Amino acid sequence: MSAKRNYYEVLGVSNEAAPDEIKNAYRRLARQYHPDMNPDKDKKEAEEKFKELSEAYEVLIDQNKRRMYDQFGHTGIDQQFGTGGFSWDNFTHFGDIEDIFGDLLGNFFGGGFGGESVIDKIFGGAGFTSREIGRIRGSDIRITLPLSLTEIAHGITKKVKLTRYEKCPACNGVGGTGFETCPTCGGKGQIRQVSSSILGQFVNITGCPKCKGSGRIIKERCSHCSGTGKIKKVTTISINVPPGVKRGNYIPLRGQGNAGSNGGPPGDLIAVIDEKEDSIFKRDGDNIFARIPISFPVAVLGGKVKVPTLNDKVAMRIPPGTQSGRIFKIRGKGLPKLNGYGRGDELIEVFTHTPKNLSAEAKELIKRLNNLIEHPS
Repeated sequence: MSAKRNYYEVLGVSNEAAPDEIKNAYRRLARQYHPDMNPDKDKKEAEEKFKELSEAYEVLIDQNKRRMYDQFGHTGIDQQFGTGGFSWDNFTHFGDIEDIFGDLLGNFFGGGFGGESVIDKIFGGAGFTSREIGRIRGSDIRITLPLSLTEIAHGITKKVKLTRYEKCPACNGVGGTGFETCPTCGGKGQIRQVSSSILGQFVNITGCPKCKGSGRIIKERCSHCSGTGKIKKVTTISINVPPGVKRGNYIPLRGQGNAGSNGGPPGDLIAVIDEKEDSIFKRDGDNIFARIPISFPVAVLGGKVKVPTLNDKVAMRIPPGTQSGRIFKIRGKGLPKLNGYGRGDELIEVFTHTPKNLSAEAKELIKRLNNLIEHPS
């Protein structure tokens, strides 16, 4: 397909759409474009359209993915799907399938499924099999990444140590040796229960409790992982943090979460940005704010003072007669704009420093000065 369209445009909903509205839009468009339900349409074109709809649904129905898409567009989402882009392995909302398509299939097939499950009917033309549904994606790992203002200003590569489940090296993640077809589900990985009522037939599909959705039973369990196919391991991950991030932003690292089950893909590592308190600066968006003291003579006569920035110190001119509380702006000395051009500004509030320990001579000079200067009425 050509350049990606806006996901909201794909589903025909606004960017304020509620989850129910998104689900209803997906339901309606699936009927229109699913290849098996439109045999007169070009099959390849229909399959691509259906995949585009499902990609948009996968992102917009997921709160975290939707927030990332709203903030960064396709750039923020593509890294979660890998170099090849969205594939059916990335579709994680199979639990919604019965809810979305159950009544749709009842209308098309008269309430009967001809021995096939809802998943078989919906995704048969899209390359899915019942065995693939037994693959369970690994869980995500969420960590907090505290950053200093200097690290945020320049960007940084952080190395974090974490504990996660990885594929067992002894059995290559399969859980053991010697497999046989599960007698409970017949190798499908699912249990299908049909019930009847005055409204017609209802089909309930659940994962097989015997084989945990894999469709097969392990004869000899791996002693290294006790048949789970996963082991707990401490590992170190490098996270590239771009300049300009702020508290609440998060960086997804696709495939760096816990290992999946039954050959399922691993989950993601979600690094949530936090900000350490800075001893000098306060942050306000892309701007930074600081308070610095100036001497009484500089406040009265003017002069230059050294002020801190995120990189070094710069000279700032103080005009004569500067009052405490006046704010000066140093353009371009704030934080870089995330995924954009330019920087914020640095705002400096000055206040007059009052010395505490004065010599007798200094006190006498100040008294004489007090008689010479103008006082407010």
